[in-house]
Amino acid sequence: MPAKETIRAYYDAFNRQDMESFFDLLHDDVVHDINQGGRQVGKAAFRDFMAHMNRSYRETLTDIVIMSSEDGRRGAAEFVVNGQYLATDEGLPEANGQTYVLPAGAFFEIRDGKVARISNTYNLNDWIAQVGA
Repeated sequence: MPAKETIRAYYDAFNRQDMESFFDLLHDDVVHDINQGGRQVGKAAFRDFMAHMNRSYRETLTDIVIMSSEDGRRGAAEFVVNGQYLATDEGLPEANGQTYVLPAGAFFEIRDGKVARISNTYNLNDWIAQVGA
């Protein structure tokens, strides 16, 4: 599967909250660079991360624009996160159902039609300003 198709399927599964299809698009040794955080390696770590995220946040991505390298090995996406903060995340403001709209992006490495690396980026200070007020 070419990079653009893989990335589109990844975000389509995310928006449907179809976690099994979402995880099927990941390499077993996927590298996940967390925005302003660390690096996790492996599908099991990614599953744990997403379970935590899905407890604390309800998000849908819109205005998705996907780009890829000519060889199909790398890609990027720009999108808008439309979310609701459901449960307080450690070290962050208290959650009480606040909504937020946040521009974001991600960089991908694609191998064998699956996501081998994803690096997410967004402005954490913007998010805090939206939910912390």
